[in-house]
Amino acid sequence: MSKIKKFFSRKKEEAAAFKLKLTGSSMGAGHKLNSTKQEAPSSSSRQKYEAYVPPKRNELSNEARTAANAALARIDKKTSRDFNTSLSAVKAQAKRELEAERRQKEEAEATASTTTTSTSSSGGDNRNLACEGVFFRCPMISDEILPKSVWKARIKEFLYQQLEADRGLTACLIIHNCNVKEKADECIATLIRYLENLIKNPEEEKFCKIRMSNKIFSEKVRYVEGAVDVLQAAGFSEVKIDEEQFLLWTREQTEQDLDLPTLVEALKNSETIPLELDRNIKVLLPSQARRVVLPDEFYRLAPEEIKKEQQLRSEAIAQSQMLRTKAMREREEQRNLRMYRYALVRVKFPNGLFIQGTFNVYEKIADVFEFVQSCLADESLDFSLVATSEGKLGEEDLEKTLFDCKLIPNSLLLFNANGVSATEQADLNYLKEDLLMLVQAM
Repeated sequence: MSKIKKFFSRKKEEAAAFKLKLTGSSMGAGHKLNSTKQEAPSSSSRQKYEAYVPPKRNELSNEARTAANAALARIDKKTSRDFNTSLSAVKAQAKRELEAERRQKEEAEATASTTTTSTSSSGGDNRNLACEGVFFRCPMISDEILPKSVWKARIKEFLYQQLEADRGLTACLIIHNCNVKEKADECIATLIRYLENLIKNPEEEKFCKIRMSNKIFSEKVRYVEGAVDVLQAAGFSEVKIDEEQFLLWTREQTEQDLDLPTLVEALKNSETIPLELDRNIKVLLPSQARRVVLPDEFYRLAPEEIKKEQQLRSEAIAQSQMLRTKAMREREEQRNLRMYRYALVRVKFPNGLFIQGTFNVYEKIADVFEFVQSCLADESLDFSLVATSEGKLGEEDLEKTLFDCKLIPNSLLLFNANGVSATEQADLNYLKEDLLMLVQAM
C-alpha cells in the first residue's frame, strides 16, 4: 500500500474510532451520585514514557566532513584541553558554576530580568540565541528534522512525485498542502458539488461537461494546484467544442481502482500533512542557561512588526497619562501572550544542570511532565515541578496549557525529587547518561 493510501486509511480508522467513542462504548465505567468519590491519582501514578531519542540524521558528505574536521582542528589549537562529557566531569563543572552563581546571585537575577523579554525584536546577536530555531518531523515522508519552511517545499515535492501512482487521492492532498486555506476550501466545495451531481445524475449532459471559461470554474478551480488533477482522476478530459475548451466526463476515463464516491470522501477528509514539533532537547550548564533570547520563529509577527507595536503602545500609554484598571492590564497581557507560537521550557535540577525543550504554546502541562520523565535515568522517580512565577504545578494543572499558565514565551521550572532531602538531591544524577553527551563546552 502506498503512503498516500495509508494516510487516508488511517484517517478513516480515526474517524471510525471517534464515532465509536461518541456512541458510548468507550466512555468508561459510571458511578452513583451518592457513592464515595474515587481518589485522584497520585503524582507517582503518572504514565511512564520512553526516553526521548533524537532520530538519526543524514550522514555528512565528504566535503562537509572535511570542513568539520578542519574546524575542529582550529578549535583544538585554541583550547588546551578537550571538554569532558563524562558523568564526573559534568557534575564537577556544574558544581563549580553553581558556587559562582551563588556568589553572583543578585547580578544574575538582574541580568535575567532584563533579558527575559529582550527577544529577537531587539536585533540581538545570533550567538546569544537560546536555540537555533523551531524544528519539525514529518513521519509520513522521512525521519529528518527540518524547519517548517523547508518541510513545506519537501511535502510539495513528495506529493508531486506520488501523483502518477495515485492521481486522485494525491491531488486531494495537493489542494490542501500547496494552496492558501481559503482557496483550498472554496475549491474543494466546488469539486464536491461537481462530483455529487455526476453521482446522482450520471446521464445528464449538463453535469458531464464543464466550460473552462465559466466564471466559477475559473475563479475557484482552474488555477488551484491539484484541482484539475482531481477532475482528471474522476474521468474528465480536456476537449474543444465549437472552438471553446471544455472538460468532458466519461466513465471509462475514471482512474483505475477509484470511483466517484471514494474521491468525494477523500476530498472531504483530506487535510494538510501533519508536522510533529521536535523538542530540540538541550542539556545546559548554569552559565549557559542565562541566555534566553528567542529566535524569530517563536513569534506570530515579524520582528519589525513587534518593535513597531511595542513603540506605538508605549507612546499611547505615555500620552494618556492615566491609571490603567486591572481589566485593562489583563487585556494588555493577553495581547502580549498572543504574539507567540512556541514556548521555550527549561527545567533546572538540584545538581545545577538544565534540560531545555521547545513546546507549542497550547501544549499541556502534562506534556512537560512527560518530557521531563522521559529524560530521567530513573523513570519511576516521583517528582514535582515548581514554576518560578506560578508556584508548584499540581495534578489540577496537568490539563492546563502553557498559555493558560502564562509560561510563555520562556519559563523556568524547578525540579524536586519528592521524598529526598535537599542535601541528597544536590549530589544525585538525574539524567540518562546518553543525554549528558548533549552538554556542550562554552
